[in-house]
Amino acid sequence: MLVPFARAIDADIHYEDSGGDGPPVLLAHEFLMDRTMFASQVAALTPEFRVVSWDARGHGRTTDQGLPFTYWTAARDALTVLDHLGVERAVFGGTAQGGFTALRTALIAPERVSALILIGTEAHGPTEAQSTATQEFLDQWYDDESRADAAKQLAHWLIGDDEWYRAIWTRRWLGREPAAIEMAVGCLLNRESVLERLPEITCPALVIHAGDSGIPAERAERLVHGLVAATYTEIAGARLAVTMTHPEPVNRAIRQFLREHLTPKRRRVNMIRHTHRGPNPAARSH
Repeated sequence: MLVPFARAIDADIHYEDSGGDGPPVLLAHEFLMDRTMFASQVAALTPEFRVVSWDARGHGRTTDQGLPFTYWTAARDALTVLDHLGVERAVFGGTAQGGFTALRTALIAPERVSALILIGTEAHGPTEAQSTATQEFLDQWYDDESRADAAKQLAHWLIGDDEWYRAIWTRRWLGREPAAIEMAVGCLLNRESVLERLPEITCPALVIHAGDSGIPAERAERLVHGLVAATYTEIAGARLAVTMTHPEPVNRAIRQFLREHLTPKRRRVNMIRHTHRGPNPAARSH
C-alpha cells in the first residue's frame, strides 16, 4: 500500500485523506500522538466533509532531518500538505499542539484558512508549571528504567480513565525511539504567546475546551475573546485526548460549526456553553 507524503524542503509529511468533494478540513494532532487520534472524526464527518489528518515532525510516519523547528514551521508544513493536495483553502483544526499550529497558520496565511477548530488548546506560551511537568516527564522518559512508568503517567495525563486507549497508546510510546521527540520537545517548551495577535484572525473559530485537560478555563476563554468570531464549547471531565474519549460531543460540535460557519456573514463572539456530562462515549476506532 502506498503511503502518502507531502514533501517539504527538509521533511516528508505523512497524511491521510478521506477524499470526496466536501469542504476540506485539515486536522493536526496532540504532542506525542499522531493522525489516528482523529479516527472518530474522520468516520463521523465524511463524506460530507473531506478530512485530512497529518503527522507532525517527530511523530507518526513523518520523517525529517532532525533539525530544530517551531510551530511556525509546522504551520508551513500544514500548508505544504494543502499544496500537495491542490487545495487552495481549508478549515484548519488541531488538538493542543495541533491548535498551536492552526493558529499560526491563520496568522501567516489567512487567505488559506476558511475556519479554525481549536481543541484543548491555548494562545499563551507555556506556564512555569507546564514546563516543570514536561521536564519531569522527560527526565523519566529518557531513563530506560523509568520510561515505562513515564508512559503510563502520560497516558493518564492525556487520556484519563479510558483503559482501552491508555493501553494502546502506552504500547505505541514504548515502541518508539526515545530520542525521536527531542526536537518536538524543544518546539513545545519554547513556543511564544500569540495572544496579542488573535484579533488578526477574522475567520470563524470553534473552541472546544476539555474541562480536565490541565488548561485553565480562563485561558480557553481568553482565546475565545481574543478571536473575532468564536464559538465556545466545553466538555466536562475530558482530557486532551477528547477526540478519542468523547467523540460524540466533539463530532456534534464540529459538524454543527462547519455547517453553520463555512461561509460566515457575521463577526461576533458566541459564549454559549455546551457542557457534556455523563458517561464517556468510547468509539473504538483503532
